[in-house]
Amino acid sequence: MSYFKVEEIKYEGRKSMNPFAFKEYNKEEVIAGKTMAEHLKFAMSYWHTFDAMGSDAFGGPTMFREWDETENLIERSKVRVKAAFEFMEKMGLEYFCFHDVDVLPEFGTLSEYQAALTDIVDLIESEMKRTGIKLLWGTTNAFSNERFAHGAATSCNPEVFAYTAAKIKFAMDITNRLGGLGYVFWGGREGYETLLNTDMKRELDNLGTMLTIARDYKKEIGFEGELLIEPKPMEPTKHQYDYDAHTVIGFLRGHGLENDYKLNLEVNHATLAGHTMHHEMVVARENGMLGSLDANYGDLMLGWDTDQFPTNIYDAVLTMYEVLKNGGIPVGINFDAKVRRASFEDDDLFLSYIAGMDTFARGLRVAANLLEDGVLEDFKANRYVGYEETDLGKKITSKNVTLTELNDYIQNIDGQISPLTSGRQEYLESVLNQYIYNA
Repeated sequence: MSYFKVEEIKYEGRKSMNPFAFKEYNKEEVIAGKTMAEHLKFAMSYWHTFDAMGSDAFGGPTMFREWDETENLIERSKVRVKAAFEFMEKMGLEYFCFHDVDVLPEFGTLSEYQAALTDIVDLIESEMKRTGIKLLWGTTNAFSNERFAHGAATSCNPEVFAYTAAKIKFAMDITNRLGGLGYVFWGGREGYETLLNTDMKRELDNLGTMLTIARDYKKEIGFEGELLIEPKPMEPTKHQYDYDAHTVIGFLRGHGLENDYKLNLEVNHATLAGHTMHHEMVVARENGMLGSLDANYGDLMLGWDTDQFPTNIYDAVLTMYEVLKNGGIPVGINFDAKVRRASFEDDDLFLSYIAGMDTFARGLRVAANLLEDGVLEDFKANRYVGYEETDLGKKITSKNVTLTELNDYIQNIDGQISPLTSGRQEYLESVLNQYIYNA
């Protein structure tokens, strides 16, 4: 049975006027030594694509899908798996991501639910073998249920901490079974609403304990994928402990976990933290912790996590520029994005993914040209050349210097420092524009 009238999406090039065709994403095209498919490793987000039915804080569902008409919860979940794999096949997506409750909503006791979820995972595994589609990463939802009202690993109730551990264990087992390239931790409610009732040190220590025992369990079961943490500054909590890339990296180092975890960065989360995605990418890459990406963007006029499909070419170029400088992305790029509430027809799913995949494909092409020509790297090297070519700069770079020595140096030249040179920000922005126009 087919659930979509749309045919397989193919590459037709920039001159095509067919809305159901790729204009930029040609998965077999080789750029910088790899195919586009190898560079990008696009994945479908199960939750937004097949669970987000248009509901928001102010209204109920607007999307009513044929595959959701079955009343029985388990049978409906199985039908949804079939529809999801048909969608991925037609889109040419080679990976997918999911939370446990995406593929089967929670019900009954923990043991009843896990037994039923195992049945659904059997079907997913069968579809993976049939299609060759792979799992990018798995995770567990430890934020939606009322038991997580005070957090999960940071809950004031130790039984909730234990329940969270049980969910993580089961989800990691599933991810390992399905050959996932990573396992993600997103602290949806790992934060606080008010410090009046919060023991922050205890909560952070407990979070560190959870991540440590999860690391240990990864080794115990022989899971070879990456462990990933996804930063976000707020929403749903007032302040989340995984605020941004710098915060997470500092936390991991404080608990001796910096060699065990990488970051799964999201564009919309970066802007909510007051950063650009480029900033978060640089922080993660320069600390050796760039792991995976959530491709989306947010409406800056709304100021909340709108999770829109990415169509911002500037973000895509600079994101892929850092991916290329990193030597690639260890896990991949999932579309943590949902169609707008008013885009409720089934084929809107295809149109949205096409837009996002084309945007990142163009971004890859531009980034590869920029990096090959070296225009940005050469400019930066010249800007800091004093640290490489002068005795003073070499001493500072090697950390072989004291305050007294620096004071003596400046006193000897009577404070007459060399003339500064222009940063040429506007010029560099125009260069970036030129590469985007010409790619």
